[in-house]
Amino acid sequence: MAVWLAITVGGLYGCAFYMLMRRSITKTVIGLILLSNAANLLIFVAAGLTEATPALIPAGSYLPEPGTADPLAQALILTAIVIGFGVLAFAMALIYRAHEVLHVDDFDALKDADE
Repeated sequence: MAVWLAITVGGLYGCAFYMLMRRSITKTVIGLILLSNAANLLIFVAAGLTEATPALIPAGSYLPEPGTADPLAQALILTAIVIGFGVLAFAMALIYRAHEVLHVDDFDALKDADE
């Protein structure tokens, strides 16, 4: 199962980089979304796939029981989701403003708008 998830991560990264190299601003944002999801899935796969119990420490002990899930990966993925959403919201606001002012969705047309 981990092999299929690794192939999925590679496919997501490939699609994300392809979309980021497109000339359309909208496709670039879709590439950002795919890149964010690929990074989250990569962290998930790198942490190891176990059907484990939650990472809760029982009362009276100092360490979690053996076989618990790794809480670090969960915290990193949660943080990455929040940061990815913030970047996406900022990019959407920029795209909306560029389309409102210049009425274009092409990076080459944005480059020509400076002159």
